[in-house]
Amino acid sequence: MTTKNVLFLMIDQLRWDALSCYGNRIIDTPNIDKLAERGVRFTNAYTQGPSCGNSRASFYTGLHVRSHGATWNDWPFQLGEWTLADYMRQLNRRVVQLGKTHMKPDLEGMARLGIDPESEQGQILVNAGFVEGEHDDGLHPEGPAGKYSKTEPRYNDYLREKGFTGDNPWLEWANAAEDEDGTLRSGFYMKHAHRPTRIPKEHSESAYLTRRIKESIDALGDEAWCLHASYIKPHWPYIAPEPYHQLYQGADFDNAVKSETERANPHPIYDAFMKMSVARTLSDDAKRRHVLPAYYGLVKEIDDQIGELMAHLDARGLTDNTLIVFTADHGDYLGDHWLGEKDLFHEASAKLPLIIVDPSASADATRGTTCDALVGCIDVIPTLIESLGGTPPDHRLEGHSLRPWLEGQRSGHELDILVSEGDYGRLPVAKALGVDPLEARMTMAFNGRYKLVHCLGFPDMLFDLHNDPQELIDLGRDPGYARVRMALRDQLLDWSARLRNRRAVSREMEQAANGLSRRQGILVGYWDADDVPPEQKIPDSVGVF
Repeated sequence: MTTKNVLFLMIDQLRWDALSCYGNRIIDTPNIDKLAERGVRFTNAYTQGPSCGNSRASFYTGLHVRSHGATWNDWPFQLGEWTLADYMRQLNRRVVQLGKTHMKPDLEGMARLGIDPESEQGQILVNAGFVEGEHDDGLHPEGPAGKYSKTEPRYNDYLREKGFTGDNPWLEWANAAEDEDGTLRSGFYMKHAHRPTRIPKEHSESAYLTRRIKESIDALGDEAWCLHASYIKPHWPYIAPEPYHQLYQGADFDNAVKSETERANPHPIYDAFMKMSVARTLSDDAKRRHVLPAYYGLVKEIDDQIGELMAHLDARGLTDNTLIVFTADHGDYLGDHWLGEKDLFHEASAKLPLIIVDPSASADATRGTTCDALVGCIDVIPTLIESLGGTPPDHRLEGHSLRPWLEGQRSGHELDILVSEGDYGRLPVAKALGVDPLEARMTMAFNGRYKLVHCLGFPDMLFDLHNDPQELIDLGRDPGYARVRMALRDQLLDWSARLRNRRAVSREMEQAANGLSRRQGILVGYWDADDVPPEQKIPDSVGVF
């Protein structure tokens, strides 16, 4: 069977090790495990940016953060970037996007070019090329400065139709609970993580998105399609519907990966991250144990939804011609390293689950196997293009197709280092350190053993994952590792020189232009006509042709 359709599933803030197929001993995720049994599970996949916005921009463009420019949440990438949607439409796939993208438009750039955001062209640019489906970034709180989201999600209308009324059902029902006195409690306060949401599981955000995916697949009929669906959970608020809220209460969770040695003379940036409120809360072991059941309950709910979705593909006869990518945008510290959230580069934050199920016969030999190669989120687009019979445009894409590994072959693109980039300019960390937001940058270079984090204006961080797999000892200021740091810095310099900053010039244009100026009469440095190759020669007598 050949690949006709693409189902690209992204789970927000899903730790790579929160799945049973990746070795988790608390949770059982049989439906995601079945995907791994049908495809290849990558064990060393990393995000190109450890926050929602920069990671997704790399997924959608196939470019490193430094190339596309969307360095953190709410920052747009350049208007001229090709995206996953563009590449898939070029291959005659109808593109549908459901759920989160976290992409923001460059409204200033659009105004400069006279592009109306509501026009057909404007809509292509507003949401990273995705124009069909249902965009919902999944966070709709309200605070002293007003609503976080400027547009109301269709999910709110759905909840009202089901009887969950209010000005903001997402906030008042889907991410809220009731205490013993019937008082509404916000899911944003982690003290309420043990309570169930006010809506039943069949109307949760995850269940709603699965329903929309199935409806969209049915509406597509026999068309060839690429459907990108992005589940918002288990991203906070950490609050789950019944019965998921209580499935893991009292579970024997592993202790957080942390050590007191990390807090002795810590790196200044790391120290500032440890002082953030989410880090202080989740560093408290009792509070962490209170929150973990909700997180794992939300993961379990995702697994159930994946099972329902796969059953729908089976029923529609689409399983054998649909390529499936299952991944996340980043992880979640959940108290590891005295931290919460993401944004730094420890495994809990930067490492990704990545499972690819290729229905073609050429991938039969690798079903149920693992691949230990260093790969990144920028490798997804070239993999999809090649799987659909296209040729990845390597003048625009910085990733490489993973098809060789899907087919049991060695790739010619094994990485010397994998690079991920962070921007903490909008976080309290930058202000606490007195760092200009334009310079609040970090760059990870990982060679499979050593993980260097170059911190602009500060010393490096360095971890040896061979001798210290839990990343508890920062060797960034250890004089004994100066050569290791310098070698990785040199590799970073080479990496930066290879970035695709000449993306408007295709291979064909490059070949055609090679020597063209000389054939057009630009002869520099020749003594006389006898020294000029015949195909470039011009008459010695000016004006005589």
